[in-house]
Amino acid sequence: MKRAFAQIHLAVLLWGFTGVLGKAISLSAPVLVWYRMIITAAILALIVTQRKEWVRFTRPDLRRVIGIGIMYAVHWVAFYASIKYANASIAMVCLATASVFTALLDPLLNKGNFNRVEILLSFMAVAGVYCIYALQPKQQDAAHPMANFELGVLLGVIASIISAIFTVLNKPLAEKYPPRTLVFHEMSTGLLFLCLLAPVYILNQPTEVLLPQGWDYLWIFLLSYCCTVWGQSLAMSALKHLSAFTITLSVNLEPVYGIMLAFLIFKENNQLGLGFYLGMGLIFTSLMLQVALLVRKSRRRPVDPA
Repeated sequence: MKRAFAQIHLAVLLWGFTGVLGKAISLSAPVLVWYRMIITAAILALIVTQRKEWVRFTRPDLRRVIGIGIMYAVHWVAFYASIKYANASIAMVCLATASVFTALLDPLLNKGNFNRVEILLSFMAVAGVYCIYALQPKQQDAAHPMANFELGVLLGVIASIISAIFTVLNKPLAEKYPPRTLVFHEMSTGLLFLCLLAPVYILNQPTEVLLPQGWDYLWIFLLSYCCTVWGQSLAMSALKHLSAFTITLSVNLEPVYGIMLAFLIFKENNQLGLGFYLGMGLIFTSLMLQVALLVRKSRRRPVDPA
């Protein structure tokens, strides 16, 4: 059990590094995501081949996998663009609303019943994002790193909503197929989607830098292997021994780790105003109340005598 706790917290800490690595990499968001997806897919292909986990997908499931892969690509592009336009702290806080949006979208996509309390928590999280958007001091200097933070907040929320959607859609697939095989196909379809859009993007951005510069090679590898492949493997190992509640509570620490790392490495706390901290407080309060709801639900469930 102690090992499982260590595994899930190490996985969450690795995921927390995605924000600071995204900021450290000099490439634009679409190019960065292309590299992350191709490296992740290549590593997973080797692992799946070694472990002989290749399986066939049914046609309906394959169509869903393709859709989720495209959503992964759009989600990551929006998330890293949020970092580029605002900063890692704002992107991570916006992403923290994903679990609240998931609670709202799950009954909608899976034809379940809505929970009024979860809807209220969703509005609380949205209010938190609005505080960050409305109360952050505006920068008149176009060269200032926070000059376009409004667009960064919007992209962060878009990334969060997309994350909530593919999390809900992934649930039935994760129960039927090996996780690494599933993620490989999702990464591959997302990569193919970016490749199809690449000519249009390059034509519209003729001066775009397409090759990593300096330390980018190391940061991209760490982002792909440590934050994606290794982090996911640790989380899957922990899932075998920990409850869903413990996993949910631990994953909610991801933005906390990400923000702490951004403050420590990039001193982003000097760029943020009162609106950020007020908004972050509302968002994390909604997350903790959501966790409390999970505890309440788990206590009401009848115990299986077997």
